[in-house]
Amino acid sequence: MSRFLLALYERLMVRHPIVVLVLLVLLTAGAASQLGKLRIDASADSLLLQGDPSLEFFREVSKRYASEDFLLLTWQPQAPLFSDASLDPLKRMADELRKLPGVSSVVTVWDVPLLETRPLSLSAVTSGDPLPSLEDPSVDREAALAEFTSSPIYADLLVGRDGEVTAVQVNLERDERYFELLRERQDLRSREGSLDAAEARRLTEVEAAFKERSASLLEQQSALVASVRSIADRYREHAGIFVGGVPMIAADMVDFVRSDLVVFGTAIIVVMLFVLAAVFRRVRWTLIPLLTCSVTVTLMLGLLAALDWRLTVISSNFVAVLLIITLAIAIHLVVRYRELHALNPEGDRRQRVCDTVRLMFVPCAYTAMTTMVAFVSLVVSDIQPVIDFGWMMTLGIAVAFLVCFTLLPALILLWPKGRPVRHTGADAPLTLHFARFADRHGRPVLWASAALILVVVAGVSQLRVENRFIDYFKDTTEIYQGMELLDSRLGGTIPLDIVLSAPDTTAPLPGLAQTGVGGGEPLQADDPFAEDAAGFADPEPAAPAAADDPFAGDDPFAADDPFAAGSDPFAGSSDSFEPSYWFSLEGMRTIDAAHALVASREEAGKVLSLATTFSVVRKLLGEDIGSVELALMQRSLPDDVAGQLVAPYFNAQQEEARITVRVKETSETLRRDELLRELSAALADLPALSAEEVRLTGMLVLYNNVLQSLFRSQILTLGVVFLAILAMFWVLFRSFSLAMVALAPNLLAATLVLGIMGLAGIPLDIMTITIAAIVVGIGVDDCVHYVYRFREEFQVDRDYLAAMYRSHSSIGRAMYYTTITIVIGFSMLTLSNFTPSIYFGLLTVLAMTAAVLGALLLLPRLIILFRPLGPEGA
Repeated sequence: MSRFLLALYERLMVRHPIVVLVLLVLLTAGAASQLGKLRIDASADSLLLQGDPSLEFFREVSKRYASEDFLLLTWQPQAPLFSDASLDPLKRMADELRKLPGVSSVVTVWDVPLLETRPLSLSAVTSGDPLPSLEDPSVDREAALAEFTSSPIYADLLVGRDGEVTAVQVNLERDERYFELLRERQDLRSREGSLDAAEARRLTEVEAAFKERSASLLEQQSALVASVRSIADRYREHAGIFVGGVPMIAADMVDFVRSDLVVFGTAIIVVMLFVLAAVFRRVRWTLIPLLTCSVTVTLMLGLLAALDWRLTVISSNFVAVLLIITLAIAIHLVVRYRELHALNPEGDRRQRVCDTVRLMFVPCAYTAMTTMVAFVSLVVSDIQPVIDFGWMMTLGIAVAFLVCFTLLPALILLWPKGRPVRHTGADAPLTLHFARFADRHGRPVLWASAALILVVVAGVSQLRVENRFIDYFKDTTEIYQGMELLDSRLGGTIPLDIVLSAPDTTAPLPGLAQTGVGGGEPLQADDPFAEDAAGFADPEPAAPAAADDPFAGDDPFAADDPFAAGSDPFAGSSDSFEPSYWFSLEGMRTIDAAHALVASREEAGKVLSLATTFSVVRKLLGEDIGSVELALMQRSLPDDVAGQLVAPYFNAQQEEARITVRVKETSETLRRDELLRELSAALADLPALSAEEVRLTGMLVLYNNVLQSLFRSQILTLGVVFLAILAMFWVLFRSFSLAMVALAPNLLAATLVLGIMGLAGIPLDIMTITIAAIVVGIGVDDCVHYVYRFREEFQVDRDYLAAMYRSHSSIGRAMYYTTITIVIGFSMLTLSNFTPSIYFGLLTVLAMTAAVLGALLLLPRLIILFRPLGPEGA
């Protein structure tokens, strides 16, 4: 720190501690007043890969099959499923759910038509007369149950094949204003490079309005989820009930994030309080660091709230990480001040503060900058929450540095004078044992480090960019249990759509009347874990369903349910009808083969397509059907039946067929990227299809793209980060060899954590990817402080061993205090219900331990071995 800056600092800060303290108190109070505005964004839209071409196709498909949000309840009664003891309370619960504000419709087994319970002909289906359902008292319930458990439409979708569990879908009213803003935002963003000034201002306004609407919608849905759960609780005496659906997951994620912010943030501070008290044994040195940390976190959270910069699941550990970094800087300043105090107990306190700042400013500034570089590596991601977390931490580190060098000195100066510090001589620090070990067992340290490199190589080679979403939650949570039940009994959870385009050579079949089919409203269909309409679905509003449609508003479980809202799948002129390729004998064989191929995959749950519809038709007409019968079926089905049996799987305008599959999230063999590549290749190998005619979309595709992007943008970026830090070390230490030596333990610590993740089977995903940046930042701090102090101590007598012992006794003490405090504090995260928070706590503990051991054992051993500071005694 230059003399000019030091003199300026003394004039402005050291001589006026009361003014500094008052200003910081006012700023903190202002920030605290904004905390009520702090919001958490758990929408699915926040986890999309922006600019992903698959996202555009996903929205195109969503536009053809518009959807509403919904909640899904499983019903597993103690009595037989279709007994009065089960069906009557199920019906009463559904009636209560229909009365909730914000609910558009509720669908149960009571509402769907039965096609096989009574003998039906195709003419009966096409006549337009009402089809039988459970509402009809003359229906044989045993026969109905047999249909539900064996039907290619209902089995494993509406009712489990064992006949013991069914499901209820609560469709939510569509927020048209939300979709208007989404549509306008998409339009403006698509032209962002060519917007004029007025349009640019409008984009800013629309983005702000969209964020506000999103927050309001999330609050409304959270309240609705609570009401649905309250109703479900009153019926748990009749059946086991789990609540699922995207709105429920979003509401629970917000609760998890808020809990981790408040509960564990507070717990970490409390634990730090006790540890600092045990370490320093003075009230001032316990409270001053904690006050510094608290002010830093309050200022940052207040700033985020004022800017409406929302926390997400990914940035949920923002407070905890900021506490780490702030506490590390504060402890280093406190330890240095106490060393100076111990050397001259009667000296001037103001001069001691100035000396502390002078000695610690450069290493602390460099640790802050190198840590910023590590977190800036996150902004190259295409995932907005990851980018936000990187910028939040970069700004937070800057705030932490400023607060530590203003508030902490002011508190030291204003705190009443206490007893002198005596920690030299008799009370040898524990870190001296590390110095002796590095001195006497240098070779084992190097060999152990070499062995760890082998562990790193083995572990990183097994590191995978995959995860199971269900593993984010403990098995005691409703999300976990509900998803497990859906996978095992109701056909899977993760949606995947396969869109097949008809071959261009298709010609209309001759000899058929050229008549139309009739018009209808657009289909509304969805999968329970498919498109989150509040975050992904196309903003075009869906037309209302027919009043007599039992699935009015939405499909009960999936975009693959044929009994969705009515639609005319065959748009066209009423005086010209050309049968589709997909309603020819060749098309039927193609879709049957594709359907069977998809269903043969171990990871596949419920698969639905036109092949499902054709199987129902075969039961009505017999197996001997050909292109003429298929074309007549396409032409002759009434609007409501066509909308239920055909529209979810066929689009006449695009001449495409759609296969929907719900992949089993709990499958141990699930590898998304491998599954998608193999399915694409296998489908393209079918005789009537080519690679250009097969496209995959859905949440499975989008999430896989996110994970693959993480590997490319983050893991590979770490190499660039280390090069940048190496350059900064070179500038700081003015020695390339010393910079290389300082970087080695940090590189080992960072890669060791990744290696342990690989060996332990912890996947890289949107949550754990930030661990790499955190490890780099933490490890760099220890290495910078140690090497900077080692250089100072070496200049005393140019004795490497003596400099090592003195460094361990001084800066090593601060490193040890920082590590022990953070390790114990972050162990609290293992009590979270959110598995990523548990991983974060454990991996942070591992990272801190690896970083401090590398700095106290490997780093001094390498310095002594390579002697980058020159020969001794010169």
